[in-house]
Amino acid sequence: MLEAPRIVETEAQATAAIHLVIPRAEMQKVFGPGIGELMAAIAAQGLAVTGPVISRHLRNPTDTFDFEICVPVSSAVTPVGRVQPGRLPATTVARTVYRGPYEGLGAAWGEFTRWIKEQGYTEGAELWECYVEGPHSSPDPSTWRTEFNRPVTR
Repeated sequence: MLEAPRIVETEAQATAAIHLVIPRAEMQKVFGPGIGELMAAIAAQGLAVTGPVISRHLRNPTDTFDFEICVPVSSAVTPVGRVQPGRLPATTVARTVYRGPYEGLGAAWGEFTRWIKEQGYTEGAELWECYVEGPHSSPDPSTWRTEFNRPVTR
């Protein structure tokens, strides 16, 4: 289920990020360990996490995901291992929130993409999902909330 989409202006946000290019089927295998690696690097550097975990896709997902697992942070992270400083852009995005299990994300993105096109917007190359509520906060998938962000232009 999608909340009513809207157009918003975002501010640039520093992130700690791990860039991966993987087959779609590998996502569940790499995501959890990647989050653990990010959180360990952030904690070791004494930085504050300022928002939920994000997957930032640098191009439209296909059978291969070219993306960053990232977390917003209070200031730039010092590179360590796979963890690098990153940044979400200041830009115009179409935004909505999907409520439900992760298995429904693909269909929800399809619905959201249709809305964007119906409003006369052109999608940018990247997109990101913010995992506002999920398995980390509740075992009940019906309570999970994933924020969708897609840069757009007219």
